[in-house]
Amino acid sequence: MAGEPKRRHSKARKRTRRAAIKLAVNLVNCKNCAKLTVAHIVCKECGFYGGKAVTKEKVKVTKA
Repeated sequence: MAGEPKRRHSKARKRTRRAAIKLAVNLVNCKNCAKLTVAHIVCKECGFYGGKAVTKEKVKVTKA
């Protein structure tokens, strides 16, 4: 037989304990621009993923 808790743990106590178990974010250097990015995510600076352009760079429009 397994042991049972004598008192109920509150939601706050349970959630604060579980908040410390989060996985750490894995940062890597982008192969195109060498800036730090999250692994397996498109680079926010240059728009490259796996050495290929995935998103177009935003062009600033100026009014003439």
